[in-house]
Amino acid sequence: MSLKTVVDSYMQKVAGLEAHCERCLATNRWHGSVVLMVIDAAFTSIGLNYFTAVVPKVIEFDRKFVSTGKIGNLRGLAEVEIGEIQGIWKNRRSLRMAREIAAYLSRISGDDRAALRQWASQSSLEHWEEDPVGRINGVGLVTYQYLRMMGGIDTVMPDKIVKRVINEILVKAGEKPVYEDIAFIKKCDEIAGACGYRAIELCWMTWLVQEQGKVLRMEKYREILGEI
Repeated sequence: MSLKTVVDSYMQKVAGLEAHCERCLATNRWHGSVVLMVIDAAFTSIGLNYFTAVVPKVIEFDRKFVSTGKIGNLRGLAEVEIGEIQGIWKNRRSLRMAREIAAYLSRISGDDRAALRQWASQSSLEHWEEDPVGRINGVGLVTYQYLRMMGGIDTVMPDKIVKRVINEILVKAGEKPVYEDIAFIKKCDEIAGACGYRAIELCWMTWLVQEQGKVLRMEKYREILGEI
């Protein structure tokens, strides 16, 4: 089968994904709250199930801190005491990471959305480890890429699920799998361009075609995608 035929067969299972990806690239996830986007990235970084573990905790964080105005912007997140928010999320490393990311971004601009988008537009894939965000303890390439995506960059996160599905697609199309992170991200860009999709759509597709309780995540979580 041709590469496009294989990719199309996967993408057909996640109809409606484009709207979610549009919101992500427009920095409008989580109702446009960059605080929640940073929290999402920090919580996701420790590898727990996104929809069953991370999303409910980000919603709880929103309800207790963002919607109430206790944490109104990135500067507020940077200055909050970890003890105040640890009742929601026990992992101190990811909480410290969230505060440090927020602190750096808040120095770029007082407008949270503008800060994230300006950082992302000036960020580099090849030199990610030298980037001020990339140097923050706990920020690996996967988290770095996730933040860039929410800042408007059409790219992918090289996590294990994304790699497994994309490499499965390559093998089905008679091509060699790609394992090295930077080369893999660039290969995803090539696949997207060749098949008429955006890289971010391929990325989200890999997570949403997974089955959860014998139901595709795209179907199970279709409604909540519109909220996050």
